[in-house]
Amino acid sequence: MAMLIQTPVQIAWVTRELDDTERALTAMLGARRWVRLPGVHFAPEACTHRGAPADFVADISLSYAGDTQLELIAPVRGESVYAEFLAANGPGLHHVCVEVADADAFDARLAAAERDGTPAVAHGVMPGGMRFAYLSAAEAGVPYLEIAYVPPEIRAFFDHVKQEQQ
Repeated sequence: MAMLIQTPVQIAWVTRELDDTERALTAMLGARRWVRLPGVHFAPEACTHRGAPADFVADISLSYAGDTQLELIAPVRGESVYAEFLAANGPGLHHVCVEVADADAFDARLAAAERDGTPAVAHGVMPGGMRFAYLSAAEAGVPYLEIAYVPPEIRAFFDHVKQEQQ
């Protein structure tokens, strides 16, 4: 396998309680403001989980510590990598995310992961065109690595969240 040089752009935690985790990470990492996205629906026509159409809802909160995005995910209903993790491990660090430059690079990265034996456990497209996939090597201590393609519209939203920290 070719060496990938990618700097994680996001660290994400799964939690039962956004308020408590926001407070802890504000104190520990200096995040100033959190932006809540309640009731985000991952719909079966746009997302999969373990090879089947996904249908789940999660509350999400975003902030930044420097240039690194902080994401908190609280599963609300449905089967997902978030609900599975919470049930098996309790609240905790869930994934780091790396970005790819465009949709073609996203497809190529997923194909390479499949060839390398770490196929996507879940993937999908969010409103606004953001594509995501979770790779896992849990047996090696890596719950999930998220691969993401962030289109300009979503990048503008993320930039807004980041500016709220200043």
